[in-house]
Amino acid sequence: MRGAKQVEYNAAAMDNFSKSDVDIDPIRRFHLWFDQAVKAMQLDPDAMTLSTASSDGRVSSRVVLLKGCSERGFVFYTNYESRKSSELGENPWAALTFYWSVLHRQVRVEGRVERVSAEESAEYFATRPRGSQLGAWASPQSQEISGRSELDQRVADLERRFQDGPIPCPPNWGGFLLRPVSIEFWQGRENRLHDRILYTVQADGSWRISQLAP
Repeated sequence: MRGAKQVEYNAAAMDNFSKSDVDIDPIRRFHLWFDQAVKAMQLDPDAMTLSTASSDGRVSSRVVLLKGCSERGFVFYTNYESRKSSELGENPWAALTFYWSVLHRQVRVEGRVERVSAEESAEYFATRPRGSQLGAWASPQSQEISGRSELDQRVADLERRFQDGPIPCPPNWGGFLLRPVSIEFWQGRENRLHDRILYTVQADGSWRISQLAP
């Protein structure tokens, strides 16, 4: 934007971040950075932009929350009838972007997405607040509705249906796992000479590490 003040990144107190210094495992590096973002009081450190594309190449993005990260990949949950789910059904390749502004850091993840098991989805669903459980049943995500009152009525009907009993996981709701094929770590530096370390998965499952120009 014309006239906007240009942000300068202060490299002070940042850890060493070059190809020769980084962990050979990008998932360990991700957990390190995530924990540091939490300690730095980053707002919503688990928020990530999920980008998907339809079969004809039209891209869409939205912010979702990370609900798990392990050696197998990154997990998030959603309605299986939503736009994102429909696009993942057409094209299972997707990208995630984390931006932790307080640390001037960004992580970009690309990979193939698959559904987690129904058992895993149900296990996570059981940990959600009751209001969120009702919301998952009530919302026909990405579908047109008449107004807010329609959602409120759906929730009221569901409260009567389930009363004080347990709320099961909806059959059209669950998790997705993105199995990464590349993970890029970006560290803001002075004079726009940022650090970029790219991990790319190899045929044998190991990671190739390269340093990119900013």
